[in-house]
Amino acid sequence: MVYFRLVRFIGVCVGALVGTGFVISSSLFAAEVDLDTAKQQAIEKELKQLQKTRNELLDKSNEFDQRIRNLESQLGVDDKSSPSSSSNRQSTDDQWGRYEPGKGFVVVRTDNGEVDFSVFTYVRYLNQKDLEKTYTDSFGRTSNLDIRNDMQFQKLTLNFKGWLFDPKFRYLFYTWTSNTSQGDPAQVVVAGNLGYNFNEEFSLYAGIGALPSTRSTNYTFPNWLKNDHRTISDEYFRGSYTTGLWASGEISDGLKYRAMLGNNLSQLGVNAAQLDEGLNTVSAALWWMPTTGEYGPGEGLGDYEKHQQVATLFGVHFTHSREDAQGQPGTDSFENSQIRLSDGTRIFSNDPFGTGGNIQKATYQMLAINGGFKYRGWSLEAELYNRRVDDFELSSGSIPVTELNDWGYQAQGSSMIIPKTLQAYLGYSKIIGQYGNPYDVSVGINWFFFERKETRINVQGLYLKDSPVGYSSVPFAVGGNGWVLTTDLIVAF
Repeated sequence: MVYFRLVRFIGVCVGALVGTGFVISSSLFAAEVDLDTAKQQAIEKELKQLQKTRNELLDKSNEFDQRIRNLESQLGVDDKSSPSSSSNRQSTDDQWGRYEPGKGFVVVRTDNGEVDFSVFTYVRYLNQKDLEKTYTDSFGRTSNLDIRNDMQFQKLTLNFKGWLFDPKFRYLFYTWTSNTSQGDPAQVVVAGNLGYNFNEEFSLYAGIGALPSTRSTNYTFPNWLKNDHRTISDEYFRGSYTTGLWASGEISDGLKYRAMLGNNLSQLGVNAAQLDEGLNTVSAALWWMPTTGEYGPGEGLGDYEKHQQVATLFGVHFTHSREDAQGQPGTDSFENSQIRLSDGTRIFSNDPFGTGGNIQKATYQMLAINGGFKYRGWSLEAELYNRRVDDFELSSGSIPVTELNDWGYQAQGSSMIIPKTLQAYLGYSKIIGQYGNPYDVSVGINWFFFERKETRINVQGLYLKDSPVGYSSVPFAVGGNGWVLTTDLIVAF
């Protein structure tokens, strides 16, 4: 217990530092109100336009190189004797093996395509010894928790991405494993997707991807404050990964969208024979960044980049799916997403309400609205959820409800205490449900020991109250009450 008192003490100290920083930041902000921001806004707008133009020119250059090589091939010209080819090859050779943030290491870059290699991995120490050993749900059923205190080489994702023959024809192939899930369904995923970028307003992809059901599933990973897990509210409401078709693009400066048609809410660990014939899972997101037109790498959480102008983001997400009991992932499948009651009971489990009724099918609808700002190393993010589950089809018996209507929210704030080096954050989330009102509180620090985002050590204390979610690859457990401590060493490039 001394260990967890120390964690609580650290949490109080970090909270005090963050509070003091907010006061100081507010004073500085008030002192600088009179500064002329119009010039700065104009510079940032011009910079964004130049970056856009540069990217368009690079795409055109790649297209021209390809056409030149094709014409030279038709004429039987030796590549080495062609000045343009020789110059291009020298430039290309110089770029092989170089590191480019956002892409990783460029393994191959030629006129016919590009292969980039990147990795996400981490080692985790997890201590759940402060959690209560048993949990009783809202129907009086008591279960034992599997309390953990261990170290794991937790996760490894190997990504190969790039383009083939035409810079607009894109691919992503990856191998993804969670070592804490060894022996469970989908312990290793080998997957990917293919896409074509028609223009800035419209790109089309097919393969395995995340439903844009909440901000955390809208391709913000791994740019989070926490490492590789969400608040329990986000985890409770969100969709997950499935196979499907999706479109994305930028409608106008700072206004983006993503829309996806998929097989179900979560396909990892579910084989094709388990899926129904509906193909009726739809998810869409629209988000706007009005003040700066951007929100940092991946539009993620936290202000590591230390924005000098207030950056803002507002988003809305909606997801609809007709779910079948047979098409649900295993309870310990990593990144699984299951429909649960707010006490943690899975609605597709045997006799979930204790009335002898079993649900075969149900309709899930979920709305998420979020917003946030970043300024000079400070950030504040919030998200509101509303989920409705109804249109139940029973295989036997009866159940006492015709619909489930749950609300929830989360808030996360952070500060770069030492620029490029040390970040502190606080988080809170709550679920307001028909079968309980669970919540969680998190306090943590990120130490970027190379003064780069690609490597960090994360230390976090997480307090759980009646957690309705959990599986082996996240620090929380279904029914968890008490403190959980994690320490992670992370590499993400």
